[in-house]
Parts: sequence; structure tokens; C-alpha cells
Amino acid sequence: MAFVTGDLLERLQALTIDISPARWLVAYSGGIDSTVLLHALVRCKQDVPILAIHVDHDLDASSESWAMHCKTAADDLNVKFEVHKVCIPENPEGGVEAAARRARYEVFLSCVQDGDCLLSAHHENDQAETILLNLMRGSGPAGLAGIGVCQTFGRGTLLRPLIDSTRGDLETYAAKHRLSWIEDPSNADSRYDRNFVRREVLPLLTSRWPAAVRSLRQSAGYVGEASDLLKELADIDLDSCGTPERLSLKAMAKLTSTRQRNLIRHAIRLQSLPPPPAKQLFQVINEVIKARNDAQPTVKWSGTIIRRYRDYLYILAPEADLVKVPENLLKPGGELIALGPGQGTLALVNSDGVGLDPRVTGDGLSVRYRGGGEEIRIEVRGTTRKLKKLFQEAGVFPWMRERIPLLYADESLVAVGNLWVSADHVVQGGLRVEWKDRPALI
Repeated sequence: MAFVTGDLLERLQALTIDISPARWLVAYSGGIDSTVLLHALVRCKQDVPILAIHVDHDLDASSESWAMHCKTAADDLNVKFEVHKVCIPENPEGGVEAAARRARYEVFLSCVQDGDCLLSAHHENDQAETILLNLMRGSGPAGLAGIGVCQTFGRGTLLRPLIDSTRGDLETYAAKHRLSWIEDPSNADSRYDRNFVRREVLPLLTSRWPAAVRSLRQSAGYVGEASDLLKELADIDLDSCGTPERLSLKAMAKLTSTRQRNLIRHAIRLQSLPPPPAKQLFQVINEVIKARNDAQPTVKWSGTIIRRYRDYLYILAPEADLVKVPENLLKPGGELIALGPGQGTLALVNSDGVGLDPRVTGDGLSVRYRGGGEEIRIEVRGTTRKLKKLFQEAGVFPWMRERIPLLYADESLVAVGNLWVSADHVVQGGLRVEWKDRPALI
């Protein structure tokens, strides 16, 4: 059955039954799919503002003229229009296709406001292509479920109301309404994986199995249901094992290895970290979880690191590189000292209790990091203690010990971040170290 305006209206109403859209934001490339979506949306005549968003990837000499075409088309439909130009680096990680997609969705995220619905024109053929590509990548249930129809997206919601329509349906609609659109010449280049699937693989499959595209979409729906059940199971296991960032190894030991992998994938997904390659995921199960109690193994891949410390598994984004030790001194009432990305800032502020002697801090304190062998006395009648021992007793994460700022008055260590101060340099009503936006240490 041919696609008509009423179909879009019906699908939008079904997808937004629990949503009151503040605006429709249309991901408008200018190709036939998004052109049909924008045209049909306007004809739905809903009392919701529409904004067409075009992303200029600057990958083709004609990209500026494409943006002008989109603006003209939006003006003709009396739709507000925005163009955002992005820069794709040379030889990006994962290839040009992936980099362009990341840049595009970063733009969309920045545009979405509270209550907005971003509409994407993915259709049934796109779904089939995605499933085949994910099969070749060895994806699990989440990948084989294909393109989601409705999902949270930043401050709003991402909807794909054309997912049940075929490319042929949209071509028929475009011809009937005499629409004009952009033909990106790169879509004919079969060096790109998606184009190869679209131009070479799917036609071969449909020549043998005419309903292949629809069958793939149907299978994706079944896998999506299974994926939802796995997420529900992972939520149950997460409740008993901890948080997405920290999982109890004792609790995880009660789960099968299959449920352990499912839980780890879920914890990673909840933190929006890059998913684990199969090899690394099995390393976590076989080498990290099963390691000795006193071991501190790690497994990492681009954008994610999993560590074991004591009785817990930590799933984290890698720490940013430490910046150069600040040259300016930390002074009472002086400027904050920024320690770099993810490290927070330092300041000296008045304390109601025991704090550093103003006579010690008056000329300013220098900031350093561990070099090894540092000692400090933290109790008035106590002995001098090695920082290494103090960190171990306090349970400070081993991977954070080298990132804790040490404050010196000349060559005397007077404070260890905001954890300890030297008992040799304190007075009642002195100054305390304020470490704002401190990373997790324990």
C-alpha cells in the first residue's frame, strides 16, 4: 500500500501517545527520504512548530548548494530552517561514515530542547541494511534489533515514523507530489559498507527472496523483544550487584557467566560508554572477575576501562591525561587552581575546626604529584606515615593515587588533596583545602 500523509499522522499519534511534543525537529538531509518526511509532516497540519535541521558535513564540493536547496525547500513549506556545518577529521576512527554520523547526531543533540521530538526518515530498507551490517560486525541482540523506533534523545525523544515504509513507498509519494531532492553522489560509491549492502547485497537477496527486506524487519522486531527481556533481566541483576559504575564481585559470583556478560554490557550501555568487543568482554569474565583477590587487573578498549579492586568491578571512562603541574601557587583568598579535565579545582578557605596554619600558607603552596616515598604525619602524637600505606588503609583506588594533588610549603608536604593535612602545620581555625569537583577516589 502506498505511503500517504495520513499514515505519518497515525504513526506519530501512536508514537507520542504519552508525549506532548513541544516541537517537531526534522533531520533534513535534503535526500528523498527526509524530503518526503518533511513534506508529509507539513501536510499533517498539526499545531506543533516544525524546525528542519540540515547538517553540512563539508565532504563534497556541492555541500553548500545542498544547504541552499534545503533552505529554499523549507521556505516553500513555510518551515523554520537551520544549517549547521561540521568538520570531519581526516582518517577518523571507524571511518568517514561513522565520523559523519557522530558529528550529525552531536548537532541534533545540541538542538533538542525539553519536550522536542527529533524525527528521522529511516525506513524499512534502512532497517534491513543496518541488520545486515550488524550481522557482519558480529553484533549481539541490541545490534540485531536494528534501528529503534522510539528512544530518549538528550532532553527530548528520537522518533523514526517511516520505519514501516519501503524506499519504493517514499519514491511513489515523491513522484505523486512532484518533490525535488538532492542526490548525493557518494551514495553510489560501493566502497562504503552501507552503499555496498544497498547496491549489491540487498538486490541479490530480494531477487531470490522478494520479501527479504520485510522479513529482516520482522526478525528485528522479534530480536528487539528478546533484547528488551535481556535488559529487564540485567536491571534485576544490577539491583543485587551494585551500580553501573561499581559491581560487587561476590554478588556477581552467584550469576552464570552469560548473565555476568549481559549485566556488564548493560552497565556499559547505561553509562553511554563504547560497547565491548567480544574478546575484551570474555577477558573481563575469565581474567578480571576470576583473578586473585589481591590482583588489580584491567581490560580496556577505546573509551572504556574495566578494573578490579578488592571485591568490586569498576566500569569507567578512561581518566584524562594529567596536565602539567600548575605553576601558580595556591594562596588563601587567591584564584582557584584548575587541575585539568576531570580533576577539579583547589582553593584554600577558612575552617571552623583544625586547619593549616596561615603562617604556613601565607606565601602560597605549590602543587605536585607523587614521585614515590612521600611521608606525612597526620596525628599530633602519631608517627610519620608513608603515603602508600595511608592510601592502602583508606582504600583509595590505586589508579587514582598518582592523580591526587600534594601541597607543599617549600619542601614540606603539608596536605594530601583534601584527604589529610600535616599535624605539624595545623592550628585551630586554620585553613582547609577545598577540592571542588573531585573525582571519585574511594
